[in-house]
Amino acid sequence: MANFGGHAIPGTFFLLLGLWLTVKNLLRHFWRTKQPKGRCVLPPAFKKMCYTEGGLAVFASFVGIMVEQFVPDGPHAHLYNLEEKSWVKLMNWQHSTMYLFFGIYGMVLLGTTATSLVPVVVNRLALSIALFVEGFLFYYHIHMRPILDSHIHTLLLVAVFAGSASIMLEVFIKDNIILELFGGCMFILQGSWFYQIGFVLYPLSGPEWDLTLHDNVMFVTMCFCWHLSVAMMIVAWITAAVWFTMRRLSGRRQDVEIGLRSTSSKTSSQKALLEDTDEE
Repeated sequence: MANFGGHAIPGTFFLLLGLWLTVKNLLRHFWRTKQPKGRCVLPPAFKKMCYTEGGLAVFASFVGIMVEQFVPDGPHAHLYNLEEKSWVKLMNWQHSTMYLFFGIYGMVLLGTTATSLVPVVVNRLALSIALFVEGFLFYYHIHMRPILDSHIHTLLLVAVFAGSASIMLEVFIKDNIILELFGGCMFILQGSWFYQIGFVLYPLSGPEWDLTLHDNVMFVTMCFCWHLSVAMMIVAWITAAVWFTMRRLSGRRQDVEIGLRSTSSKTSSQKALLEDTDEE
């Protein structure tokens, strides 16, 4: 991650995951609200979405680990150098560990989707643990760094631990759309903030940031609040779009049902008239 691209890749992953979870949870919520009370079996489309999410999580984690380990200056699966008596590229190993736990989440999601023997909430537990491990690793990842570098990564921990806590609550509070939307919002915030870290530490153009200036720390803190507001607006826009789409589709379905009923009633009335005519 010691470059802009190294922050853009996980940032893109978390952005897409946040958008995906927001749309998926909203679709599931609106579907449940339209079903008779007590019906909890989801249609096959939602199972396919879970298979897709789990498979992509496993694939992305595998690619992330391979990249961290086997880039030209990577550790190449060597943890300790016996000749020099030193650890080998521990930063790459920390990133690989982070990807590993998101891969575990993907495998757990595939398992809970494939069989009913495993409780469904276990995949939420696995995702919460993956986020906690990410924050735990980053907390000990930023010591002995300049103040701006340390602070901008500390702000990332706010989104990470908040997302981990909200998803952990989903284990005990099932089908709560507020918690689900908050979790998606934290993923979007985390993804956009990874990009912000890349722009600050590895600017693509313009002057470099002074990593020791306190005014820059104040601006970055304010910038984090802006990112949060944008993430909240994105979730609100997605909610409105999904609600409008679902309402329009359900309205069309009702129109079809009404049309079928009116057609059948006309047919039955015509049959009755013909029978009366035949009797006369």
